[in-house]
Amino acid sequence: MNAEVRQGVADWLARFGAATASGDPEAVAACFAKDGYWRDLAAFTWNIATFEGQAAIREMLGACLARTAPSGWSLLGTPEVSGDTVQAWATFETATGRGKAHLRLKDGRCTTLLTALMELKGHEEKAGFTRENGVEHGAQPRRVTWLQKRRHIAETLGITEQPFCLVIGAGQGGLALAARLKRLGVPTLVIEKLERPGDAWRTRYDSLCLHDPVWYDHMPYLPFPDHWPVYTPKDKMADWLECYARLMELDIWTSTTCLGATPEPGGGWTVEVDRAGTRHVLKPAHLILATGMSGMPKLPDFPGMDSFSGTQMHSSAWRSGRDWQGRDCVVVGSNNSAHDIAADLWEHGARVTMLQRSPTLVIRADTIARIGRTLYSEKSVQAGIDVDTADLLTASVPYAMIADFVRPSVERMRAEDADFYRDLAETGFMLSFGEDESGIGPMYLRRGSGYYIDVGASQLVIDGEIALRTGVNVARMEPDAVVLDSGERLPAELVVHATGYGPMDEWAELLISPEVAARVGRVWGLGSGTHMDPGPWEGELRNMWKPTRQPGLWFQGGNLAQARHYSRYLALQLKARFEGIPTPVHAGPEG
Repeated sequence: MNAEVRQGVADWLARFGAATASGDPEAVAACFAKDGYWRDLAAFTWNIATFEGQAAIREMLGACLARTAPSGWSLLGTPEVSGDTVQAWATFETATGRGKAHLRLKDGRCTTLLTALMELKGHEEKAGFTRENGVEHGAQPRRVTWLQKRRHIAETLGITEQPFCLVIGAGQGGLALAARLKRLGVPTLVIEKLERPGDAWRTRYDSLCLHDPVWYDHMPYLPFPDHWPVYTPKDKMADWLECYARLMELDIWTSTTCLGATPEPGGGWTVEVDRAGTRHVLKPAHLILATGMSGMPKLPDFPGMDSFSGTQMHSSAWRSGRDWQGRDCVVVGSNNSAHDIAADLWEHGARVTMLQRSPTLVIRADTIARIGRTLYSEKSVQAGIDVDTADLLTASVPYAMIADFVRPSVERMRAEDADFYRDLAETGFMLSFGEDESGIGPMYLRRGSGYYIDVGASQLVIDGEIALRTGVNVARMEPDAVVLDSGERLPAELVVHATGYGPMDEWAELLISPEVAARVGRVWGLGSGTHMDPGPWEGELRNMWKPTRQPGLWFQGGNLAQARHYSRYLALQLKARFEGIPTPVHAGPEG
């Protein structure tokens, strides 16, 4: 049976390879099922785009096949059978690069194909047998040491020599991209308004930790050691990022604020920054906003907010509940930050009430790690599935298929945690599993909010240790209380508004201009037509890691896994432009 399956995949690859070599889009499209998908990560389209159905695939090939000149399709490893579907890996080449492909075959036709650009010919990362010596042995007059070279770069980059890429933000997104670009030899400067890399984590509330497990959170090139805890405390993560920046020799200006960026008519940017009180003008060719996947904090506008005599703040300003023992506190909201802050207040002896104004998706951290993220686990590591393979397998599922793909896992999680959900519902907590019951994955991709990954606060709600008010809103605030539209009056000395953030494109409006932000359009979301993700359907995350309608402007963000994986394709797109390689972009459905 294995030999037969392997031969079937080899036959399909031979047929597919012959069709691509012929330059006939019709012949290539005929290798797919009628409703098949082709997802391309910069290999064919110089874009990140998904093509749904034979007609869309044929149209893309008509524009891209001849110039891409794919060849050398070769089976990699052993195909796997899952039900009536065969999965396999392959390698291939294009005119400019080398790639990796993942395919699913059913009845001799392809239902999903992922093509990912892995490196550019002639511009490969130096590693393994091609790694640099580091020093030149032998006596040399006026030898320049490694430290002298690093100091020279620090003294010139951004001052007498301009970076090709300017990255705004030294969180995990900015650092991951900068590391990729460093390995590719692209002059890159990162600016960060805080004092140290990782401070975006350090300055968050004391109880924060990563809600995703360690196997999901590695940075490029330097994975966590095997003793690293499953869930990383935020200050430990901050220290790791700071060390990462130093070890990867990234060029960073800290305590540096972007005052404004202007696109130049002939291409490139003029960016004015304040570096520890000194103004500089930078002239990068490309500007990358790595400011996180959210925009500005959203504060509600409740009547009487100005009359409140206690302390109120947005959750972004929260640090610790240590000063609130024995005092009345209200948390407005019921997503991740709201639960974390409410639990922090309870741990410090406060009397805390959470206001839930709309349904929330809750999933236990241990359950999602065990069932929902099996590719990222110690079991997968022991089975030989490294993080890069897990990333590509995850990327191989087109966004249009994800809801159906994950729904069985969601149903299993709900069944196994049925008692937990029953107990939570009995408190009055309004539960959601997504508008189409597809769980946290699609909800995160569609809107980036609306959920809580439970690391303990839900049991406090169940036990009544965190008081809960649901299906209510704030009618007004008084000097010493929050009054609900139900008429109930909640005494309060502290109100924390865990009410979320605006969209990521707000950064383009703030740092560049409203006109550029409008030209780019929405950032994040799929166009699913669900709450907070209006259509039309786009099939990819809007404007993430790929060319935008503003030349030279890019967005790098997402969680640690996305920052790690997609930084590869963004870096390769930028490297190609740095080397003058033609990069004709073929648009996906978003145009």
